[in-house]
Amino acid sequence: MGKITSILTAAAVALACASPALAKEFRSSDVHPDDYPTVMAVNKMSEILAERTGGKYTIKVFGQSALGSEKDTVEQVKLGALDMVRVNVAAFNNIVPETIVPALPFLFKSTEHMRHTLDGPIGDEILAALESQGFIGLAFYDSGSRSFYTTEKPIKTVADMKGLKLRVQQSDLWVTLIELLGGNPTPLPYAEVYTALKTGIVDGAENNWPSYESSRHYEVAKYYSLTQHSMSPELLVFSKAVWDTLPKEDQDIIRQAAKESVPYMRKLWDEREEKSRKAVEAGGAVIIEDVDRQAFADAAKPIYDKFAGDPKLQDLIKRIQASE
Repeated sequence: MGKITSILTAAAVALACASPALAKEFRSSDVHPDDYPTVMAVNKMSEILAERTGGKYTIKVFGQSALGSEKDTVEQVKLGALDMVRVNVAAFNNIVPETIVPALPFLFKSTEHMRHTLDGPIGDEILAALESQGFIGLAFYDSGSRSFYTTEKPIKTVADMKGLKLRVQQSDLWVTLIELLGGNPTPLPYAEVYTALKTGIVDGAENNWPSYESSRHYEVAKYYSLTQHSMSPELLVFSKAVWDTLPKEDQDIIRQAAKESVPYMRKLWDEREEKSRKAVEAGGAVIIEDVDRQAFADAAKPIYDKFAGDPKLQDLIKRIQASE
C-alpha cells in the first residue's frame, strides 16, 4: 500500500511540475449560449492569452446565465468572487455615470462611427471610469443597432408613432424615449413579447436583427423600420480585486488579448446580422429603409438632459457627436 501511495504521490508531483507555474483559469460569465458572438469572442481571448503566457492563463466562459443574471454577476465581479463578465453597458448605468452616454439613443451616426469612437480615446475614457467602482474595463463589443417593428403599419416618421403601444425594456430611459416619440411605452419581460404582439397587447417592439429573427417576432410583426435608434454596446470587464493581485506585465497581456478579440467578435456579429436579415426577409418581413431618422433624433433630444445632464457627461456627448 505504501509503495502505491509513493507512486501516486510522485505522479502528482510530476504532473504539477509539468504544468505552467501558477496556472490560472479565469471564470467569465455571459447570458448568451456558446455559439453567440460575445461568448465566442471571450473564448478567442482565452486562446490568445494562453498562447502569450505559455498556458499560464486561460478563461472559462459560463454562458446562458449559468452563474446568475447580469446584475448578479456584476456584483460577483466587484467582490472578486468572479474574475470577468460580459454585459450590456446598460448594466453599469446606475454604477458608473459615464456608461450612460453610449447607451443614449441616436448618439452614433452609424455602426462605423460607434466602432471608431469606442476604439479611440473616448472609449478608453469610459472604460477607465469603471476602475473607481471596482472594475477594470477591458473592451467594448457590438450589440448591433435596435429598430422598431410593428404589426399593422410601418413606421416612417415620428407622426407614425403616435398612440402606438410599444414594448420596451424595463428601463426609465426607454419608457421616456417612447413617450417623447409619441408612443405608449409598455414595459414587458422579453419572454412575453411574442404573445403580446400576437394578441394585440402591444402594437410593436424594438430590437436588433438577430433578436428579431431568433425570437420569431417577425412572424407577428412584419414591418421592420430602420430607425437604428440605439447602438448601446456590450462591455467586457475584469474584477479589480483580482486584477490588483496580478503582475503588471500580465495585466498588459490581458488588456491586449481583450482588444485583439474585438475584431473577431465584430466579424462574427456582422455575419450573424446578415444571416438574420436574410432569414426574416425570406420569412415575409418588410424592411422600411426610408425612415426620417433625423426627426426621430430631434424628438428624443430632451432625454439627454434628463439622463445625462451632468456637465462632464454633456462634454463627453459633444465630443462623440463632433467625432467622425
